[in-house]
Amino acid sequence: MNRTEPEDTTDLLWFTSSYSDSSNPSDCVEVAITPATIHIRDSKRPHAPRLAVARAAWSAFVAVTGQA
Repeated sequence: MNRTEPEDTTDLLWFTSSYSDSSNPSDCVEVAITPATIHIRDSKRPHAPRLAVARAAWSAFVAVTGQA
C-alpha cells in the first residue's frame, strides 16, 4: 500500500494572484505553487486557515473565472 505524506508547507513562496482585484491592493488572494498542490490564502490574514487544491482543480477554477 502506498501512502502519500503531506507536503511540507513551511517554505512556500507566496505571491499575489493575477486574478486579484488590482484596484484594491489590500483585498488580495495569494497563491503558492508546489508540484502537487496550489495553496491559497487571504493576504490580510496570512496565518489564518488556507486552502490547498490539486493543480487540476485550480486550472478548472481559473478557466471558469476567466470566462466570466
